[in-house]
Amino acid sequence: MHPALQGLITIIVGVGGCVGYFYFSNQFLDRVLFPATGKHAGRNINRANQIRPWLFLFPALFALGLYLAYPVFATLWLSVSDRDAGGAFVGLANYSQMFGEPKFWEAMYNNMLWLFIVPAMSTAFGLLAAQLTDRIGWGNIAKSLIFMPMAISFVGAAVIWKLVYDTRPAGKDQIGVLNAVWLGFDGGSFSVLMLKILPALVLIVFSAFLAFGVFQMARSFLRGGQSHSATPWWGLVMRGALALIAVWLIWLSLGSVASLAGATLPYGEPQTWLTIPFWNSIFLMAVLIWIQTGFAMVILSAALRGIPEETIEAAVIDGANPFQIFFRIKVPQIMGTIVVVWTTITIVVLKVFDIVFAMTNGQWETQVLANYMYDKLFRANDWGVGSASAMIIMLLVTPILVWNVYNARKETR
Repeated sequence: MHPALQGLITIIVGVGGCVGYFYFSNQFLDRVLFPATGKHAGRNINRANQIRPWLFLFPALFALGLYLAYPVFATLWLSVSDRDAGGAFVGLANYSQMFGEPKFWEAMYNNMLWLFIVPAMSTAFGLLAAQLTDRIGWGNIAKSLIFMPMAISFVGAAVIWKLVYDTRPAGKDQIGVLNAVWLGFDGGSFSVLMLKILPALVLIVFSAFLAFGVFQMARSFLRGGQSHSATPWWGLVMRGALALIAVWLIWLSLGSVASLAGATLPYGEPQTWLTIPFWNSIFLMAVLIWIQTGFAMVILSAALRGIPEETIEAAVIDGANPFQIFFRIKVPQIMGTIVVVWTTITIVVLKVFDIVFAMTNGQWETQVLANYMYDKLFRANDWGVGSASAMIIMLLVTPILVWNVYNARKETR
C-alpha cells in the first residue's frame, strides 16, 4: 500500500474512531444507562453530567496507563527477576550486579557532571542571549539563528559536531574546525593566555558561583525561621544533596586548575578530542548546550518582556546601572521562569542518550546512564541489569518532577 494512502486511512480511522467513540458513548449514557425520562429523570441527568467528563478523559487515561504506567511496573518486575530463568524472582541481585560494575559508576559520575554543567550553561547563555537580543534592532533574526539548533535532532546535531571534532593524521589538511584552530597555537604567550589562563579563569568563576550557592544554602539553613519551617523535609534533603555535589564540583574544578597550570600541551599535533578523558565529556556537553540555549532564550525572553516597565524606570531614576538593573531587578522577578527552564533542561539531561550514542557510544569514559541501559538491554541482552538502570533513571527524574508539581501547586494557591 502506498504510504500516502496508508497515512490517509490512518487519519480517517483515527478521527472517525474518536468521533464515533464520543457519539456512541454519549448515546449509551443518555439513553441506556441514565435515560432522561421517567420519575428519576432529574437524578439521571445529574449523574450523566457527572460521568460525562470521565468519558472524554478515558481515552487519554487509558493511553497513559497503557504506555506509561504499565511499562513502569513491567520494568520494575524485570529489574527484580531473571528473564532467562522464566521470570524467576531474584530480589536485588540485578541491582547488586549493577552497583558492582565500574561502567555504572562511570555513567553516574558523568551524569552528575552533565546535570550541573549543561542546565547551568544553557540557562546562563539563554538568559544572556534573551537580554542582548532584546536590545538590538535585528534581535529577531539573531533569536531565529540561536533557536535554529532546536529544530535539529540530537543525532543530526551529533553528526555536525563530530565533524567539528574530526581528526586527520598529522601533515594532512584538517577538516575539523577545532583541530584547525588548535594547530594555530605554537606555545607562545597567546597560547598560554587562551589555553591556560582563560580556561583557569572560567573554572575559578564556576567554582566561585557554586561556592556562593553553597554559602547561600548554608546561611538559609542556619538561620532557620519561617522560610525554613515552610520547606518540606524532602526539599531540605534535596538542598543538602545539591550542596554536597556542588562542593565536589568545586574540588574537581580547583584540581583541574592546578593540573592545567602544570600541564605540557602537545602543540602542533592534531588531537583526537573525543578520546581525551574528562574533556571529551565536556565536548559532548557542548552539543546539548548548543541545542538547549535556544529553548532557554525563547522562554526567558518572554519572561523578560513581561517585567513591568515601572520597576525598571524606578531603578533608573534611583541611579542603578545596567548590571544592577539586570541582576537585582530583572533576574529576581523572573526567578520562577529560570527555575522552570533549569528543571526542564535537567530532565532532558538525565535522559541524554542520542548524542553519546552517535559520537562515542560510551567509550573513552563518556558513558551515561541511558546509554548504559541501552547497552545492557539490547547488546548484552541482560534485561535485569538494564531494567535496574532504567529504574535508577526514573528515581533520579522523580524528585525533579515532584518539585515542579509542588511549585506549581504553591503558585496556584
